[in-house]
Amino acid sequence: MTKPHINTALVLFLLASTPALAASDATRGAEVFRTCAGCHSLNMGDHRTGPSLANIFGRRAGTAEGFHRYSAALEKSGVVWSDKTLDDWLRNPAAMIPGNAMAFRGLPDARARGDLTAYLRAVSAGKAPTGVPGTPPLPDLKKLDPRQRVTAIRYCLDTYYVTLGDGEPHPFWEFNLRFKTDSSARGPLKGQPVIVGNGMVGDRAQVIFSEPVEISAFIRSSCQ
Repeated sequence: MTKPHINTALVLFLLASTPALAASDATRGAEVFRTCAGCHSLNMGDHRTGPSLANIFGRRAGTAEGFHRYSAALEKSGVVWSDKTLDDWLRNPAAMIPGNAMAFRGLPDARARGDLTAYLRAVSAGKAPTGVPGTPPLPDLKKLDPRQRVTAIRYCLDTYYVTLGDGEPHPFWEFNLRFKTDSSARGPLKGQPVIVGNGMVGDRAQVIFSEPVEISAFIRSSCQ
């Protein structure tokens, strides 16, 4: 029986042209990481909504030093991060570790997952920068314009009057003003909260303190 002729060159071309089988690319992975940068940093100890991903390979899930918001499911999973486990996690976090707290639904594109993993590998090896182009770093609240320093906050009825470094009280509807704390190295100086915008058309803002105890000390209830 005659064996069918196989065009080896054609097979190799088709394999190389298939996205799922193409080599992972760290440069493309840096672009994919933009979707992660809102919650994760690549700098050691710089924890945000999620833990820093610096030196993630070989680390057991739920053990990044200094991060305190892991779900019990992740801490008890016993997973050690590798190319394989990261790919499974990125494809469907809820299926890999049921009950974990990560809101990300998953990345179905196999090539994108491979590129992202390659980028994390490159960063861990010092072969790629930790900053993603187009993704601004969090501001250093100690270095803001003095006019953004909060010197007093008065509450009357449904309005907060926030006095800033310019000496003028600025009114905010109570629902549009948020109070936050930032105890990190980039947070405000103790006793010197700052105000930053919070989107919309300038009618919403957030006052950031260095620690919770300062909040009640700054807010005075008075309509006079």
